[in-house]
Amino acid sequence: MAPYHLLLALFLLPALAAGHQHPSTYGSSALSEWRNAKASYYAADPEDAIGGACGFGDLGKHGYGMATVGLSTALFERGAACGGCYEVKCVEDLKYCLPGTSIVVTATNFCAPNFGLAADAGGVCNPPNHHFLLPIQAFEKIALWKAGVMPIQYRRVKCLRDGGVRFSVAGRSFFLTVLISNVGGAGDVRSVKIKGTESGWLSMGRNWGQIWHINSDFRGQPISFELTSSDGKTLTNYNVVPKEWDFGKTYTGKQFLL
Repeated sequence: MAPYHLLLALFLLPALAAGHQHPSTYGSSALSEWRNAKASYYAADPEDAIGGACGFGDLGKHGYGMATVGLSTALFERGAACGGCYEVKCVEDLKYCLPGTSIVVTATNFCAPNFGLAADAGGVCNPPNHHFLLPIQAFEKIALWKAGVMPIQYRRVKCLRDGGVRFSVAGRSFFLTVLISNVGGAGDVRSVKIKGTESGWLSMGRNWGQIWHINSDFRGQPISFELTSSDGKTLTNYNVVPKEWDFGKTYTGKQFLL
């Protein structure tokens, strides 16, 4: 007969899973096939919802909350992946996985490599590893916290956002930066063009994460933006920033159609 503690674990596992189970409803919005990776977690506190390598700042204010992820070098693409959505599920580990569950998270941070350790011996975010660093609140939706580093599968899915794309304007005089957030559809932004009433369409450069910049003076002009995401879709927001705009303000435009 199996030991008592093993029987107890087998009895409790379905009950634990039922408390978190929510079968995937993202099949029709998948942007990629399931791929193998690993995931670990960190014990998040309120300060962890502010900052990050994508430039989003206050994640609660920008609508991301704690359903977020830091991506390893192989996935982060020097910030190009910021804002993308990933459906993640635990696999292979019957002891710690919560069967039938998945969670959708947004890329908001970078999981830095540790080149003092080998990629297969502690350097979980080192190239070429595909690794997801999740806040514990997200991790516990798919696995028990005791799991540590877990085998997972992930796929890109469309991002479902409330409201339109947000453009947060900063800079000084002729140096303009724009944080682009709350992007639906593919969620990421791969190229940005900007236009004032005194210029044609000009390409912006990626400063870092989803902060874009240009050396040009747009003061006193309404500003339009053209965004292109990784799925090739383009969204144009004409005059989304009004003529009386100011640095430090955020303006909301149209959203990508799903």
